[in-house]
Amino acid sequence: MQLDDLRSLRSAPELNDAQRQLILAELRDRLAACEWFTVGVMAATAQQAIAALRELELALSWTPLTLAGEPLPTGAVFLKGNQRTGNALVRSESGLGVGILISGQAPSNPDAEDTWGPFPLGFFG
Repeated sequence: MQLDDLRSLRSAPELNDAQRQLILAELRDRLAACEWFTVGVMAATAQQAIAALRELELALSWTPLTLAGEPLPTGAVFLKGNQRTGNALVRSESGLGVGILISGQAPSNPDAEDTWGPFPLGFFG
C-alpha cells in the first residue's frame, strides 16, 4: 500500500509497520512542498480526535492548534484544524468514517496542493 492508495477509502485501513513507514516517508516528501495545512479528524469521540491531532502536531513539528467550541460534543465527531488561523473546532458528525485527512496548501505552487489520507488515528503516534 502506498500514499495514493488511501485516497479512495472512506475510512482509514489497518497498516502494518512497513506500510506505515513507507506511507509516512511519501507523505513527508509531499508535505515539504506545501506552505501550510488543514487537517480533518474523523473519530468516535472528541477525545480520540484531539489525541490524534496532538500526535500529528508533535510528529510533524507543527505549532499546536487552539481548540474552540467548548464544551466538547459527545459521540462521533469531525475535528477541523487550520494552520493559517491556528484554530481547530470539534463538531458532532455522524456517518463519517474514521481517520485523519491532511490538505496541503501551496498558493505559490498549486501543483503541490492535495489532500492525503485517511490515515489511522494512531498513525502519527
